[in-house]
Amino acid sequence: MRELIACKDVDAVTIATPNHWHALASIWACQAGKDVYVEKPVSHNIFEGRQLVRAARKYQRMVQVGMQARSNPDMIEAVAWVRAGNLGKIQHARGTCYKPRMPIGTAGTGPIPPGLAYDLWLGPAPQKPLTRKNLHYDWHWMYDYGNGDLGNQGVHEMDIARWFLGQAALSPRVVSIGGRLGYEDDGETPNTHLVYHAYAEAPLVFEVRGLPKSREFQTTGRLWGENMDTLDGFSRGRGVGVLVTGEGGKLAVVEGGESIVAVDRDGKTIRRFDQAHPQFGRGWGKGDQFHFRSWLEAIRTRDPARLTCNALEGHLSAALCHMGMISHRLGQPLPASRIREQVRGTALLADRFQAFCDHVSRNGIDLEQTPATLGPWLAMDNNRERFVDNDAANALVSRPYREPFVVPAIE
Repeated sequence: MRELIACKDVDAVTIATPNHWHALASIWACQAGKDVYVEKPVSHNIFEGRQLVRAARKYQRMVQVGMQARSNPDMIEAVAWVRAGNLGKIQHARGTCYKPRMPIGTAGTGPIPPGLAYDLWLGPAPQKPLTRKNLHYDWHWMYDYGNGDLGNQGVHEMDIARWFLGQAALSPRVVSIGGRLGYEDDGETPNTHLVYHAYAEAPLVFEVRGLPKSREFQTTGRLWGENMDTLDGFSRGRGVGVLVTGEGGKLAVVEGGESIVAVDRDGKTIRRFDQAHPQFGRGWGKGDQFHFRSWLEAIRTRDPARLTCNALEGHLSAALCHMGMISHRLGQPLPASRIREQVRGTALLADRFQAFCDHVSRNGIDLEQTPATLGPWLAMDNNRERFVDNDAANALVSRPYREPFVVPAIE
C-alpha cells in the first residue's frame, strides 16, 4: 500500500481495508497527491473522519466515500420529493439493519495466517494477539478494528436517513440500548442495538438486529410490519432499509433503493421511485455504476461538486454510528423494566424499545434475566465535535496510536 501511494505514476487509489485503516490510508494518499475512493465507514472513530475531511480540503483531493445510495438516481429523486414536502412535515426517520449474524466462536487466541505481516495488518490498532478464530471479516465485531453492524451495513442506512432529514451536522444528543444477546462468543460489539439521535426537527432512530427471528419482516413481506405495500427484498430473511414517516404518509427504502415506495396515511401507494435507468440494475448495483462515474468525473474536472458522497458526508454519517457505539460502551446492564422507566418520557424511543424487547423475546431471551445495556445520554458540541462535560466519552472520540501508524491532526 505504501509503495502504491508513493508511486508517481498512480493518480488515484481505492481503499477497501478493514475499518481501522480507512482514514490513515486515505490521508496518506491525499498527502501524496492521490485522489481517493474509500469504502464505508470512512473512519474508525470521530477524530479520524474529521482529519480526512481536512486532508481532502488541504491537499485539494477528490475523496469519494463508498456509500453508493448517494449516486442512485432513484434515491436522489426520492429525497428531493420528500424534502419538497410531499409527505408533509417529517416526524422521524428510522433505519434498520435486520441481518442475521451467527456467533463467531470462542476460540480465544487464534493463529496468524501464514505469510501475513500481522504488525502491518494491525497498523493504527493496538499490538495485541489475535483473540478470535478467524482473522478475516470477524474483525467487524471487535472494537479495535470494526464498528459492529452499526458501522458496517448500518452506516449505509444511517446515511440515507440523515439525507432524508436534511441534517448536515451531528445530532445534539444520542442514547443507546443494546447488547450481544442470545449467544456467547469472542465478539464484542452489540448484535442487537437501538440508537436514538435527538435531532430537534425530527429524530433519527437506528436498529440493528442480528438474531434470526424478526416477525416485523420475516413472514408477511411487509416492510417492518407496517401497513405498507409488499416490497421486494424481504423474502431473503433480511430487513435492511429506511422508513421515513411524515404527517401525510410514509416512504420506505429497501436495500439502498431496490424498492422505494411512498404511501399515504391509509397505506395506499402514491409514488414509486424504482423505474429510472433500468439498464443499471436495482438498488446498490445501480448506485455502484453512478458512484464510480461521479468520482472519475470529479478527478478529470478537478471539481469536488461532482462528488456525490464526499469526505464530509461520509464523516458525518460514520460519526453518527460512532456516537451510538460510544453511548453503548459507557452504559450499564439493566433489566428491561428499569430501562422502560428510563425511556418512557421519549415516546418514539419507548415504542422502539418495546419492539426491541419483542424481537429478543421471539429469540428466546428474557431481558429481565439477561439484561441489555442502557447507555448514557450524550450531548455533542458540534463546533468541536466533542461531547459536553463527559471525559469518558471524549476518550473514545479518538484512540491511542502507535508509531508509525499515527492518524495526524490536519490543520
